[in-house]
Amino acid sequence: MKRKTLLSWSSGKDSAWALHLLRHDPTTDLQGLFTVMNQRYNRVSMHATRLDLLRRQAEAAKLPIQLINLPDPCTNDQCDAIMRQFIAEASGKGIECIAFGDLFLEDVRRYRENQLAGTKIEPIFPLWRIPTDQLAEQMLAAGLEAYVSSVDLKKLPARCAGRKWSRELLKDFPAGTDPCGENGEIHTVVVAGPMFRKAIPVTVGETVERNGFAYADIIPTN
Repeated sequence: MKRKTLLSWSSGKDSAWALHLLRHDPTTDLQGLFTVMNQRYNRVSMHATRLDLLRRQAEAAKLPIQLINLPDPCTNDQCDAIMRQFIAEASGKGIECIAFGDLFLEDVRRYRENQLAGTKIEPIFPLWRIPTDQLAEQMLAAGLEAYVSSVDLKKLPARCAGRKWSRELLKDFPAGTDPCGENGEIHTVVVAGPMFRKAIPVTVGETVERNGFAYADIIPTN
């Protein structure tokens, strides 16, 4: 029997690939996406994705999307309370699973599991422990296209922001950089791939530096 599932949608390549895998899972009934937004900037947290681009992604995926707005600044207690309310509402609608695009960070996985502990919702991790060099090649070979929307300046130079996530970019990464950015080196915005019914045309706008990160503005066109 298929289980009603929501996918945590970061707007980046990993959640997009999780979507792709879930659509090929005969036990999953994918009901929609949800995204955590920074209320101050009206953009996806960390990825800095514009709201209009986020909606274009949901349209291309042919799935409804729910926004969870977090204040900025936001304490851990505030965040936990907002997420508990969301989870309670999802459970009330019959959601049985929530999927996440996490790869190998154990502390992040434990946090997800603790959030859902005691609820009727099971956390699932379609990408868990896939070696990230293999995962990156799978994504690129399948035609996934994404742009680097934010860069941790302690780990990579600002010039990486706004570049297309590609084999060429991965060759430029310093030794020890995770190709999927799972250690926080980069965040991405996906614009095309087998999980979308059509590509989203974009242009790369200004890059700004703030709080130790470089953010490139990925702007939908047409």
